[in-house]
Amino acid sequence: MAKLLSSRCGIQSVVPETYLLPPEQRPGELVAPPCKTIPVIDLEGDRNEVILEIIKASQEYGFFQLINHGVAEELMKDVLVVAKEFFDLPVEEKERFYSEDPHDQGCRLRTSIDFANEKFHFWRDSLRHLCHPLKDQIHHWPENPARYRGVFGPYSEEVRSLGLRVLDLICEGLGLESGYFKGGLSQGQLMIANYYPSCPNPNLVLGLPKHGDPHLITLLNQGYVPGLEVWNNEQWVAAEPIPNAFVVNINHKLQIISNGKLKSADHRVVTSTNVARTTVASFILPSTDTLIEPAKSLISELSPPLYKSFTSGDFDKIYVLDVHQGKDPLERFRIRS
Repeated sequence: MAKLLSSRCGIQSVVPETYLLPPEQRPGELVAPPCKTIPVIDLEGDRNEVILEIIKASQEYGFFQLINHGVAEELMKDVLVVAKEFFDLPVEEKERFYSEDPHDQGCRLRTSIDFANEKFHFWRDSLRHLCHPLKDQIHHWPENPARYRGVFGPYSEEVRSLGLRVLDLICEGLGLESGYFKGGLSQGQLMIANYYPSCPNPNLVLGLPKHGDPHLITLLNQGYVPGLEVWNNEQWVAAEPIPNAFVVNINHKLQIISNGKLKSADHRVVTSTNVARTTVASFILPSTDTLIEPAKSLISELSPPLYKSFTSGDFDKIYVLDVHQGKDPLERFRIRS
């Protein structure tokens, strides 16, 4: 358990050698400028306008921020507080959730991404668990802090409802048949609470490396502490925190289903010398046996399929390996002309 950064806070005066990135991968001293151009979409706006804004943002950035989304501000704050309370627990309270298996689908706590196999580690601890159906998953979650299940339960249901609502708008915007994303394509929900401690030298490490998310969509509650950076127009730009907003991004499998019409943008997380950062990410994901392929209604003679068909589980098996090796997982499934 000494591997957990959250169990060593306050005693880490230098970056351990195993966390030092190769020079070409370090963020360095340059701070990415806050990006005022990442679209901010008001979900209470005119429905047709909202759909157009979501599709445009998903094509140009792969990211947008969502306001007036219906999830209570108090609940968004509470889930971040409770997540931090978990990471502040004594080691013995956390150790039963610890696992280094990147394919373990239970409620598990880990540091970095794949600690046992990666060449160098990332400056993050994370607690991840499935959320849907809630009644089947909640008993696997921590009982300490005492409020954990009482806060994360309602939060996961509200965020799932919001995620499905966004997928319905994307479905309409792409011209897919109504309900396209229901059933197996959106059967799962994964929640990850991330903790990025303050770092002695943020120039030498990353909280998370450059990557795209593997599922359908991500809804990130990033609170008020910056750290998320998006790769856009050949540069890193910071996704500026907006009070009570979700950062929404398109995932790899949704890019494939859209036949490349939507963009799964690469992003990373940088750290800070002065402040720790806690975030909670929710992912809508397909069941492992669900077929992932370009939607047939988006295929034509002028728009041939760009990707092969595969099961969601097949993609998940190679995703972590490719991210570690700096490869784009989508390339394995791209159809070469």
